[in-house]
Amino acid sequence: MPARKSHLEFVKVNLDEGWEVPPGYPPGFTQKILASDIDETAKRGSRTRLLRVAPGAFSTEPFVHDHWEEVYLVQGDLVVGNDKTGAGGQQCFAPTYACRPPGVPHGPFTSRAGCILHEIHYYETSGAKR
Repeated sequence: MPARKSHLEFVKVNLDEGWEVPPGYPPGFTQKILASDIDETAKRGSRTRLLRVAPGAFSTEPFVHDHWEEVYLVQGDLVVGNDKTGAGGQQCFAPTYACRPPGVPHGPFTSRAGCILHEIHYYETSGAKR
């Protein structure tokens, strides 16, 4: 299991470097992990990240997670529900927010001008079932 999250007090976040492609994501989607102790095999822990979508990048299939996901569109635009060529869908602009329980399909996504999302992924503890 990953180590517990560290205590961080307003550390500088470099938005110019340190981005990586998340496993299974299409080209143009990159993430910067801010803090994480998530264990997706054991289904516990949480992750806080920035997700960046380059202008014109798009996914072609909906995403489905087995954890909660909270998403805040920090800057730019995000298009929800595009087709397999990246066309169509409903465009939204920062600031907007989404909260999704486990198992809810969402997307596909694109961004016309590019965007940065702040995301929190977490599994519920056994004592916090809804």
